[in-house]
Amino acid sequence: MIGTRSRGSELPEPEPNHEKLALKAFKKVGLREDEDVKFMMTGSILQKIKSRLWKKDRWMKLQEDGLSVWCESKCRKKPCTFSVMDIRDVQEGHRSEVMKKHGHSFPEKRCFTIVFVGGRTNLDLVAASEEEGRRWVQGLKKLRKKAEKMSQREKIHHWIHEYLRKADKNKDNKMSFKEIKNLLKMINIEASDEYAYQVFKQCDKSKTNKLEEQEIEEFCKFLMQRSELEEIFNYYSGEDQILTVSEMKNFLKEQNEIATDENVVAIIHKFELNETAKQNQLLTQDGFMMYLLSPDGDVFNSSHDQVFQDMTHPLSHYFISSSHNTYLMEDQLGGPSSTEAYIRALLRGCRCVELDCWEGPNGEPIIYHGYTLTSKILFKDVITTIRDYAFTVSLYPVILSLENHCGVEQQTVMARHLKEILGDMLVTALIDGKVPNELPSPEKLKGKILIKGKKFDGSGPTLDQEEAPEDYEEESVNNGDKSRKEVVKELSKELSDLVVYCKAVHFCSFQDSSNKACACELSSFSENKAKKLICESGITFVCYNALQLSRIYPTGSRIDSSNYNPQEMWNAGCQLVALNFQKPGMEMDLNKGKFRQNGRSGYILKPGFMRDRSLQFDPSRPVPGSGLKKTQLIIDIITAQQLPKVNKDKKNSIVDPLVRVEVYGVPDDNATQKTSHVENNGFNPVWNEVLRFTISVPELALIRFVVEDYDATTSNDFIGQFTLPFTSVREGYRHVHLLSRDSASLSPATLFVRIRIKSV
Repeated sequence: MIGTRSRGSELPEPEPNHEKLALKAFKKVGLREDEDVKFMMTGSILQKIKSRLWKKDRWMKLQEDGLSVWCESKCRKKPCTFSVMDIRDVQEGHRSEVMKKHGHSFPEKRCFTIVFVGGRTNLDLVAASEEEGRRWVQGLKKLRKKAEKMSQREKIHHWIHEYLRKADKNKDNKMSFKEIKNLLKMINIEASDEYAYQVFKQCDKSKTNKLEEQEIEEFCKFLMQRSELEEIFNYYSGEDQILTVSEMKNFLKEQNEIATDENVVAIIHKFELNETAKQNQLLTQDGFMMYLLSPDGDVFNSSHDQVFQDMTHPLSHYFISSSHNTYLMEDQLGGPSSTEAYIRALLRGCRCVELDCWEGPNGEPIIYHGYTLTSKILFKDVITTIRDYAFTVSLYPVILSLENHCGVEQQTVMARHLKEILGDMLVTALIDGKVPNELPSPEKLKGKILIKGKKFDGSGPTLDQEEAPEDYEEESVNNGDKSRKEVVKELSKELSDLVVYCKAVHFCSFQDSSNKACACELSSFSENKAKKLICESGITFVCYNALQLSRIYPTGSRIDSSNYNPQEMWNAGCQLVALNFQKPGMEMDLNKGKFRQNGRSGYILKPGFMRDRSLQFDPSRPVPGSGLKKTQLIIDIITAQQLPKVNKDKKNSIVDPLVRVEVYGVPDDNATQKTSHVENNGFNPVWNEVLRFTISVPELALIRFVVEDYDATTSNDFIGQFTLPFTSVREGYRHVHLLSRDSASLSPATLFVRIRIKSV
């Protein structure tokens, strides 16, 4: 039953609506008087849909903090909440796979889908009326937009107030000493009763043994103190405790930033909170802290958030973000296939997706992992999804890697769907009508979709055994049947004609490829085959990849959808290094870190020594003039802030964090170092430890910061990580914004570090 709260009295009563502790944080969001937001705060019964039969009521209400949504059902004992900050998109109507299949019994304007960052499942919801649906969609979009614009300091303030609300057990909007003690444990601080009581009494100016209004704000201010930032400010500001333009220029020089009067004045006007100081071109301690907590103080070079590389080189000169078995949500044997998997990959900047195409009923080709229990989806539904999401994040070309197991008739159906659904997006002919000596550039192919597949060689429709789908060995391993080799013997002319720049061919040898010198031919290699070629002929492999594309895929034995280390393949210049995007872990962290730069376009220009075949880059033993440029990276691990709990079910469980820094690159550069652990403090642990690395090929290196919860008896628990290219690392005092295992933000969790880079 769908309706307002009065119609859903069978559901449990929601949390009380009178908390004031979260209101100050909500003011930071700035939408408290918005009509849509006020509507969400009254709550609604929305129907959650999972399948044709699974449709259940959910009581949902925007919390007083303005950034979290309360969600409960009559059957679930413990309600759940989700943060607006974790929402990637709000889709109206029947756009998600679930809505396309099972939402048509409801008017489209009552339906909407909440898509989350990371691996969390979508929420497909139906409102009681069109107005209610519109209110929720508009409200969520407004709140999400506001949340994205919140400063780091505002996020921390909001975070603390949300925990204050949770710690206020009796909902009197006051904090007793017991509640303060519980709060400290909630936010990962183990403090002695004596110290906690000392802080409590210091804030209890009214002597009532309870913190109220302004006293609570004083306590929050105490928690938000950053002594390490104060020390840096004091060092550069001197006795007068305020930064002049000249003093701020000295700081910027140490940061390796542009140290001009104009730049300093711009910083003051952007971050200074005190109007008098701003008018006098001075920066107070608060303004300085706002600056260091902003994107300007991030370890990642914010100028790399835009496309900054030359996009006019041939496609073969770029690393291209690529997905393997893109249709799978889970494992390779029995997990679901879904168009949602394509949406997630494309929204993460993926530019090459895979479609395993098989004969389907009613003349319609299907996509699934052949001879397994994975579910099946229609080929045409996948193409429609790709059309809708291909260029949401990046305008640069998308490659559809077709694994073709269909007969001629259904291949022709595939060709028809591709042309009718994709229209002008689809590349169907050579740009200038001539066979090129090199591939066109990403810039020339903006907004275009390319097909990678088999193509007629001019002698007829029958394919040679050597030209069978290149992954058939992988399929055999996955299915436990080495004898079954599904080979497509005939090819539809209609489908063949759509293969223009990415003709899939069997790899014979580097010599054979060199003799043909065909830029439009593309070969696929299993990870093991690629490793063997890199080991035996690394220099030749790099040269091969300067002219034509190569695609690497995981071995068939990885039935759990695990991944190989992509860095080895990038070292050899391989462009389409395909990974299972649904499997979080170090390998996907590297992929996300690699493609975090260049505006998340999914295309990264290779270093010059990998594009120029005459330079003979050796990925195993680089030499001066061809990649080798020894550089020292010095990282001071200073502090961390607001680390999340590992075991949230145990309120007394407090992390013992340590930091590990990993370098991935050519073999000589692979290294890891770590700090000692800090006991019982995940809120503001202090290390002040120095880690040093020597990097021989900085243009290929990735830096991964990992925070773990130390355990003396078992393996350490993962807390958070952040990975970025060495070339995107900024020197100076910087914040590292941590991500979860599935790459969702752990805001406001950060590391505070100092970076120095020196030539050796």
